[in-house]
Amino acid sequence: MRQPNPIVSSRDLERIEALLDAMPARTLPGKEALVDELDRADIRPPHEMPPDVVTMNSTVRFAMALPRKEFCLTLVYPQDAGCADRISVLAPVGSALLGLAAGDTIEWPTPRGGKLRLDVLEVVAQPEREGDYLR
Repeated sequence: MRQPNPIVSSRDLERIEALLDAMPARTLPGKEALVDELDRADIRPPHEMPPDVVTMNSTVRFAMALPRKEFCLTLVYPQDAGCADRISVLAPVGSALLGLAAGDTIEWPTPRGGKLRLDVLEVVAQPEREGDYLR
């Protein structure tokens, strides 16, 4: 399966890189996969983000395969996680969602060595689409 090319805002990239730099790899099993994804991402200024791309603080409706189950969650920084309707960008599913667009499918490594498959169905809300570039 060909992985989609993620699109990440420069603002999100700066904040996520600062988080990753502060964390030893052993405390975050998916760190390497997230770094690899950021390295191959198309980085754009926040005001140039396509409206259907998952950015930080976006609410996204997606499905996980096997068994197929749909979710609607907001992608947040770790300190803002902890609610049932939010997912941290440092969680495997959160890392996989970052930068994907509606219609994209990705396979992402799990901490136990498996793969999860995500289908992005809809970006319900995106800060940049609403003109919020500083969140």
